[in-house]
This record gives sequence, C-alpha cells and structure tokens, in this order.
Amino acid sequence: MNWITNYVRPRINSIFSRREVPENLWKKCDDCGTMLFHRELSDNQNVCTNCGHHMHITPRDRFDALFDGGIFAEVKVPEPVVDPLKFRDQKRYPDRLRTAQRTTGEKEAMLVATGEIGRTPIVAAAQDFSFMAGSMGMYVGNAIIAAAEEAVKLHRPLVLFSAAGGARMQEGILSLMQMPRTTVAIEMLKEAGLPYIVVLTHPTTGGVTASYAMLGDVHISEPNALICFAGPRVIEQTIREKLPDGFQRAEYLLDHGMLDRVTPRTAMRGELVTIIRMLMGLPPQVHGDLPAPDPEPEQISVEKDEKAPAEDASGEDK
Repeated sequence: MNWITNYVRPRINSIFSRREVPENLWKKCDDCGTMLFHRELSDNQNVCTNCGHHMHITPRDRFDALFDGGIFAEVKVPEPVVDPLKFRDQKRYPDRLRTAQRTTGEKEAMLVATGEIGRTPIVAAAQDFSFMAGSMGMYVGNAIIAAAEEAVKLHRPLVLFSAAGGARMQEGILSLMQMPRTTVAIEMLKEAGLPYIVVLTHPTTGGVTASYAMLGDVHISEPNALICFAGPRVIEQTIREKLPDGFQRAEYLLDHGMLDRVTPRTAMRGELVTIIRMLMGLPPQVHGDLPAPDPEPEQISVEKDEKAPAEDASGEDK
C-alpha cells in the first residue's frame, strides 16, 4: 500500500464515476416553501401537492393537460408590424422581444389552438405571463380575432385563459386599441350563438380585465388569482385606506358576484366539458366514451319465461 493506491486511484475513480445531476429536479413552492419533485409537480399541473398553491404554467403545458391525449393543432396568427413606434427605454423594443422569445421558446404572449376536450371540439387561447408579463399588444389582439374567426368558421365554443399585467407600453396607443378590437371579436361569437368561456388565472389585470377577460358568458377562476384593473397597492395609495384581506382575489370576487366559479386547475378540464356541453345543447359526457353493454343472455331468457305463463293464463280466460 502506498500513496498511489491510497490517494491517486480513489481520486481518479471519483472523477470518472461522477454523474451530472440536473439542478432543476426540485422546485420550491412559492407559498408554503415545500420542495417538490419536478415530475410530481408536472403531473399535478404545477399545483403544489402540499398546500394547493397554483404556480405558473405555460400555455403548451396547459393545453397538453386540457386536450384529449394532449393533441391539438395551432391556429396561425397574423404577425403585426414589429416596433411601429421605434420605442426604446433601457433596451430597444425588438431586443426585448427577442429576449422573451429565447426565454419562453414562443413567438408571442398568446397561443391559439383547436382540439377536443372530452370528445367536445373547441377553440382555445391562452396567454403566457412569462412572455413580457403576458402584456396585450397587437399580436395578442390578432390572436383573439383569429381565435374568434376560427370558432365561428368551425362552429365551436371559444375558451380563453387570461394572464396579463395589462397593455404593452412599448406599443403605446396601438396596444390600447386592442381593447375595442377584441370586444368586436367577442361580439362575433355572440352573434353566431357560440359560447365564450373565460378562465382567469393569476394575475389578470389592467386593460385585459377591462376588455375581453370580462366579456365571457361564464367566468371561471383558479384559486387565489389576482383579478383587477388597478392593483391593491395603487388603490391603497390613492384612497389612503387599508383594503380588506383577500381584496381582488378570486374568492373575494366570487362572493361579490364578479365570478361564476372558482375551480382548481386539476378539476378545470371536467368543469369546462360539463359547461360547454350544456351551453352547446349536447348530452352529458359519457365517461370512458363507450357504448352501453348488451343485455346478458340469461336476463333475456328469464324475461321470456316470465312472459310465457302470462300469455297462457290469458288464453285460459278466453
């Protein structure tokens, strides 16, 4: 035994036997602080298994859980002019867009798709808060118009998942013009007699709340979502008073008639299927989607045996 066997060999073995361990295997819950394994969290649709806190989820992950088998087809959205105002703050607007596109892997802040949930065809649109806070710009306006037109063309209901910090300041008045544009798009659905269901997620604020997010036939929210036009801090600074606990949260708005339902994300799919089929005049969903079984042969024979004596008796009476 010498320094080669005692030190060098174990050192070499430890270097070559090391395994790379990804740093993103665990995620800490923003609310209760519990460390959650990434697969368990993904299977639960980014809802904390300990406290039920609803974390951020991308539109693609949401659609994977929403549509049957995770199968959906994207709807093409017309692309607007990039940086029409030549806006620049600390960065140029096109640079901010490219950064958001690299970070999220998406073109813009809204994804539109068609597919089926519970064998019920729908058109769905979802905002991505991680893309420049899901801000409503010209692309988002074009996406909602494209979703409404596709719904009318296919005669399907439209389900929209909102998540935004408001209008996109880099597009100025052009972003504010998306409020009347999207309102007209929703009116197209109503004239066609098609349901428009809005699922408000955390947070939904500003011009989004003041336009298409509050024009639905049914308004559903995820638990504890912040839904408002101006935030609580702005209101407190304006009126110089302390607001009630839970003010502008989903449960508070439900109690005051602003929402129809507050539904956990894991139960959202079943809730939407029930509401859509009801509004479309369709029969209730059959779980498993299988036909009713044929009656067993023994039951048929018993029924025949019971009917035979009755016929004989009626013959004797005659």
